[in-house]
Parts: sequence; C-alpha cells; structure tokens
Amino acid sequence: MTTTRGYHHGNLRRALLAAAVEAIGESGPAALSLRDLARRAGVSHAAPAHHFGDKAGLLTALAAEGYDLLAEALSRPGDDLLESGVAYVRFAVDHRAHFEVMFSPGLYRADDPEVAAARARAGAALRGAVAALPAHAAAEPARDALAAWSIVHGFATLWLAGALPPDAGRDPEQAARNVIRRLFE
Repeated sequence: MTTTRGYHHGNLRRALLAAAVEAIGESGPAALSLRDLARRAGVSHAAPAHHFGDKAGLLTALAAEGYDLLAEALSRPGDDLLESGVAYVRFAVDHRAHFEVMFSPGLYRADDPEVAAARARAGAALRGAVAALPAHAAAEPARDALAAWSIVHGFATLWLAGALPPDAGRDPEQAARNVIRRLFE
C-alpha cells in the first residue's frame, strides 16, 4: 500500500503566497527571500523553489494574483468612474503587498502570460468605466483612461507613503472621493 503524504497546509502554493504577502508587508518586496518564506510556512527551504522556481517566479505569481484582485475590485462599481477610482485606492490600501509588487515590474516576469492577462482585465475594467461617461462618447477613451489611472494611482501611492497633507483626512476612501470628484467639476 502506497500513501502520499500531503503538506500540512493543504495548499502549499497558497500558504507560500500568503507568507509572501506577510513578509512584504513587514519589509517590502526587495527584502523577500524564499528561505524566509519556507520558514514562515514551516516547510523545507527547497519547497518554495519547487513551486515557483525562484524569487522572480514567486513575485510573478503574486503580481498575477494582484492584478486579478484589482480587476475584480474595479468591476464591482460597474460604470461608476468615481467609485472605480475609490475601489482602486481601497485595493491599494487593503492589498499593499500586491500593489507594491505589481508596480515594480523589475521584480517579476512582467511578460508572463498570466500577468499580462490579469493586467489586461484590470485595464479593461478601468477603461469601461471611463468609456461609460456620456461626455466621452466621441473623446479619446484610451487617453482618458490613462489620465484617470494616473490620478488614482498617484493618490494611492501618496496615501500609502503617508505623503498627503494632514487635512486630506484619515479615511482613504473619503479622501479619494474628494480628489476624484474634482475631475467632474
């Protein structure tokens, strides 16, 4: 009789990604090591390499997961550009480790097909909200989407860095709404 012993986590890949999120939250993505992830997950130091190959492979998987989560977050508000922008900021705050990795393409394989597909889904959700604005029917939706993304990404980055003035408030969603509304005035 042959038995196969499974990992005590049930899903080692998921456990390693969760450990990576935790480690990045503590020290940033540059300080991440596969050996530390193995220790955190309670597995041999070879286990992360078995699943991801190397650090870039692990961060590639984390980036793809992040873009999928962002696409999902941006799809929830539908065609509401204001709420899509707020959802972007909420994603950055709630998934900071993913956000930091996603926008540091030198850390992972940015041309990976899973990353590219997930990034395209997130971009399509944002472009859809911009295109739904009546004033944009004959305008330039691609450039308008780039402008909207630049504003919300810049706001999210400033919020995460603690670089906004104190009068911006303590609630990132409300502060984002106040800034994004300026686009419609």
